[in-house]
Amino acid sequence: MFPQLFRLGPIALYSYGLLVALAFLVALWMASRLAKRSGLDPDRITNLGIYVAVAGIVGAKLLLLVSDFSYYRENPGQIFSLGTLQAGGVFFGGLVAALLTAAWYMRRFGLLPLRTADTFAPGIALGHAIGRVGCFLAGCCWGRPAHLPWSVTFTKPLARELVGVPLGIPLHPTQLYESAAELIIFGILWSRFHRPHRDGSIIGLYLILYSGFRFFIEFVRDPADLVYPFGGPVSLTQWTALVLLACGIALLFRPTARRTA
Repeated sequence: MFPQLFRLGPIALYSYGLLVALAFLVALWMASRLAKRSGLDPDRITNLGIYVAVAGIVGAKLLLLVSDFSYYRENPGQIFSLGTLQAGGVFFGGLVAALLTAAWYMRRFGLLPLRTADTFAPGIALGHAIGRVGCFLAGCCWGRPAHLPWSVTFTKPLARELVGVPLGIPLHPTQLYESAAELIIFGILWSRFHRPHRDGSIIGLYLILYSGFRFFIEFVRDPADLVYPFGGPVSLTQWTALVLLACGIALLFRPTARRTA
């Protein structure tokens, strides 16, 4: 839609980069705010958020390269191209890398893992909702062709140049589907966080809800943008969603340890 907001000579402001930066700041602010309610050090939470953000960006880009391995193998020069740098990457790659980095940081500084994860969960959902609007403006992560009242048609040649989105074809606005899903998830998590809850239940609920939404949204994503490791009909992202769904169920319904006398 609007991949580039404005350009002043050699300096350009891209919508995706702006929205991702805003998403990060909003998520970090929210996590710091909720840390006080959880009895955690807000400064530690802020530092953790920065580490996790860097890991998330790297992980999302790496899984993008893996998902489109055949393309980048034939076009290695595109790995560090503007189009690849502007592309949002694969969220699940970022999520896995972020979780691994978070585990290392929490262990090093003695943060309670499940309570810390719960503190971040609402902010992750809200930040992701904002970030997917950036995807929509940039044109990446587009959906299958669809002749529906809410279909979107990309027309900007720059969007095609940067992320490869097809022009002049009505498509499912999968970016907005996911953004709306994340807003719903945020509302649920925010409400649940402010009620008595067991450590791990908020992040567990996030993994269940997001993985469920993402699994079904993938069915209307452009299949040319997906990888099917076992020949289909389930993509690599959907298999990842199922794994994270199982992790979320395990966290949400894990048995409570009995106290000994």
